[in-house]
Amino acid sequence: MKVTDVKTFVVDCYRTNWVFVKVYTDEGIDGVGEATLEYKEQALVGAIESIREYLVGKNPLDIEKHWHSIYRDAYWRGGAVLMSALSGVEIALWDILGKTLGVPVYRLLGGKVHDKVRIYVNGWFAGARTPSEFGEKARVAAKRGVTALKWDPFGKAYLEISNKELSDAMECVAAVREAVGEEMDLLIEAHGRFNIATGIKIARELERFHPMWLEEPTPPDSLDALLEVKKKSPVPISAGERLYTRYSYRELFEKRCADFIQPDVSHAGGIGELRKIGAMSEAYYLGFAPHNPSGPVANAATLQMAACSPNFTILEIMYSDVAYRNTVSNEALEYKDGYIAIPDKPGLGIEINEEACLKHPYRPHTLRHYTGELTQIRPPETAFYF
Repeated sequence: MKVTDVKTFVVDCYRTNWVFVKVYTDEGIDGVGEATLEYKEQALVGAIESIREYLVGKNPLDIEKHWHSIYRDAYWRGGAVLMSALSGVEIALWDILGKTLGVPVYRLLGGKVHDKVRIYVNGWFAGARTPSEFGEKARVAAKRGVTALKWDPFGKAYLEISNKELSDAMECVAAVREAVGEEMDLLIEAHGRFNIATGIKIARELERFHPMWLEEPTPPDSLDALLEVKKKSPVPISAGERLYTRYSYRELFEKRCADFIQPDVSHAGGIGELRKIGAMSEAYYLGFAPHNPSGPVANAATLQMAACSPNFTILEIMYSDVAYRNTVSNEALEYKDGYIAIPDKPGLGIEINEEACLKHPYRPHTLRHYTGELTQIRPPETAFYF
C-alpha cells in the first residue's frame, strides 16, 4: 500500500474553521484526520503540504516511523503549526490502519477500558450576558442530562482583574451553581490570561463553589507561573491544551503544576502521542481530560484514544454547532445521561463529505478573548449533534 495524495478541507464553522486532512492510497482505503488550528489555518495548510511531499509514495501503515521522520526533519521542532499538521496526518494514518485490518483504532491501542466516556460541555452559554441568562441556559443543559459545564466568566480581563470584574464573574458562577445545584460539576476556564497573583485570587474566590477545576489560570509560556498558582490554589488546576508532545509534558509532570492534563489530539501530536502522554500522566496519578472543542473528526479520534486510557477522566465536547455539521461528515454519536459511547466501526468510524465541506469555505475569524465577546461562540442557527 502506498500514499497517493494528501488533501486539506478548510470548513468555516462560525467561531473558527475546521481543518480536515484526508490521506489517499493506491488500494482505495482513505483516512481522515483533523488539524483544526484556530486563527492560523492558512499557515497550517502550508505545513500539511510540506508533509504531503514527504508522505506520497510511502506505506501509510508505518505510523511511528513517519511521525518520527516528520518531527525530526522539520528542524524547527514543536509549535502549533507544525504539530497540528503532523497531528492531522497522523490521525488519518491510524484511520487507514484500522480500516485495513477491519477494527476500530482503540483495538490497535490495546482494547477498551471504557465502553463510554463522561463529557463536559462547552458553548452551552452561547449568547448569555447576564448571570440570570447563564443560569437559565445552565438549567436547559441540565435537562438534557449534562452533568458538567465549562465556561469563562471573566469577560475581557487580562493579566489583572478589578474587584468589580471579579465580583461580576463570581456572581455569574453563583447563578449557575444556584440554577443546577451541587450535583453538576462546574469547570471554570481562564484561557491562560492572568498573572500569578490574580490567578491565586481567582482560585480562592472560586473555592466556595466547589468547581471541578480552574483551567489555565496563567499564560502557557511559563509552567513555573502555573506552579505558583497551583501551590496556593484551594481548587484543582487543569492545563495543557497548548503543550505539544510528550517532551513538553515531561516538564509539566516533573514540576507537578496541574491536577488534570488536557492535551489536544489535533495539536499535541495525534492519537499515538496522546496515548503516550496519557500513559505518562497515569504514572503521576493525574486526571486525563483531553481538550476537544473542535470538529467531528477530532472528536472521533479522541473517543478512540480515550477508550483505552485507564486514567481518563472526562472529555470536552461542544454543546451545539453550526446547523450543517451533520452534512460535512457521517458523525453519529450515541449520547445518554452525560456519557458518549465509544464507536465500534473500523478505523475512526467516521468519513467526511468532500462536496459538503467545499460548500463552506474558509472565512477569517478573530479571537474573542479580549473583546468582551466571549459568549458569541455560536451562530443564531445551531443544532444539537449528540
